[in-house]
Amino acid sequence: MELRHLRYFVAVAEEGSLTVAAEKRLHTAQPSLSRQIRDLEYEVGTPLLTRSVHGVELTAAGRAFLDHARLALMQAETATEAARRAAQPAKQVFAVGFTTGQEVDWLPRATGLLRGELANIEIRISSDHSATLANELAQGKLDLAFLRAEQIPGIEIRVIANEPLVAILPSDHKLAQRKSVDPKDFIGETYIGISKVPRVLRGVIADYFMRRKIDIVPSFEIDNYAMAISLVASTRGVALLPASARHFLPWSVVSRPLKGEAPTIGVAVGYHQSNSSPILKAFLSRIDSLVATQPDTGGTSA
Repeated sequence: MELRHLRYFVAVAEEGSLTVAAEKRLHTAQPSLSRQIRDLEYEVGTPLLTRSVHGVELTAAGRAFLDHARLALMQAETATEAARRAAQPAKQVFAVGFTTGQEVDWLPRATGLLRGELANIEIRISSDHSATLANELAQGKLDLAFLRAEQIPGIEIRVIANEPLVAILPSDHKLAQRKSVDPKDFIGETYIGISKVPRVLRGVIADYFMRRKIDIVPSFEIDNYAMAISLVASTRGVALLPASARHFLPWSVVSRPLKGEAPTIGVAVGYHQSNSSPILKAFLSRIDSLVATQPDTGGTSA
């Protein structure tokens, strides 16, 4: 019994017709297919199909044989794929993490620096809060992370951009009609604040409000872009977010630049000091060009 016998039998069983199986599935002549089925039945020792004017039907033995035939074909395919993978040299994995929202701007630039190595490496991408990314760098789960700039023991940090904060507003909000927004106008509005999880962003906004002598009690505190934007839309609230949030705005929400000198939050590349990955070394040797091609962080977006 050969694998082709099993393939032919499964095709006939699934199509319910020797003619259809021969022409559409197997691209062979029907007499040849009929002969292969007879050979299979002879080897099994019992009829597997009954033929009638309506096509073919499985016998009780055929129904029992079908599941095992499918499993045998699946196992043969799995074995073939495993052998092919084993014959290929293992690719080195390079794990890169992004603060949620940063991958839109920085992933194409990051992979561009490794264009010459891409064919020989496997890049694994993840996104999360900066604090989580920092922990994963420390644990060796990530080789590189695009995260918020802060001092982290054992982690080397290089700032590659300073991203301005922008006002996030309902598209029909009165403040959205302005070219720029003074955050003092947030007073009296439903303000969407930042929780303790994105600690760097929370600190930047708190410092900015303190310098501007703005005292606002948040109606909500969130820890990600999606939640903030959803609350802005559903409560007609206002928020301050990094300009990269513009990538996620629906039609009902807009961003506007802040009046005067806007606060910024650093975008940094981080990696563990003891990481000896040659891919990381190659990336870091080209990082100056990454800084030179930093994305436009203009604040106006519909």
